[in-house]
Amino acid sequence: MSAVVASLSEFDDYFALFQIKPQFKIDRQALESAYLTVQKQVHPDLHAGGSDAEKRVSMQMATLANAAYRTLIHPIQRGLYLCAKHGIDPQLETNTAMPASFLMQQMEWRETLVDVRHDPQALDQLYAEVEKTQKDILLEVENAIDTSKDYELAAQKLRALLFIDKFSQELEDAIAA
Repeated sequence: MSAVVASLSEFDDYFALFQIKPQFKIDRQALESAYLTVQKQVHPDLHAGGSDAEKRVSMQMATLANAAYRTLIHPIQRGLYLCAKHGIDPQLETNTAMPASFLMQQMEWRETLVDVRHDPQALDQLYAEVEKTQKDILLEVENAIDTSKDYELAAQKLRALLFIDKFSQELEDAIAA
């Protein structure tokens, strides 16, 4: 079966497109290998001599493969995708409620960043703390999705990760400066 003539609707599941198990914890190398395999089958250059319909489907499949890969390779996006596939809307725009302890931690990190902006060693320490917190929450997301099938909890943790990810970017900018 040529992937180019396959129905696009057959691949509305990104995991099915790459033939990998639909779970949060993935083998990045297996995903990259599957992505390259799909791209080799659907790349528009391979179908330049085909009919207009084949060219269009090839382009759509290549675009779909790119979007699927970008979603699955990024842990937060992968988690949000899995939540959505299981009917959970993470309400990223409307639900900004977070536990008080989480908000306090965010405030402390921001105050620390202001205080140590010109101290490379202190910035590195703060970065290590933020990175550890990210890893811990990613493990909680993995357990919520892959073990407990608690997509509501996973969505809550993923919202928190988005806050941390944003702060992490600010911190990386401060370190680069």
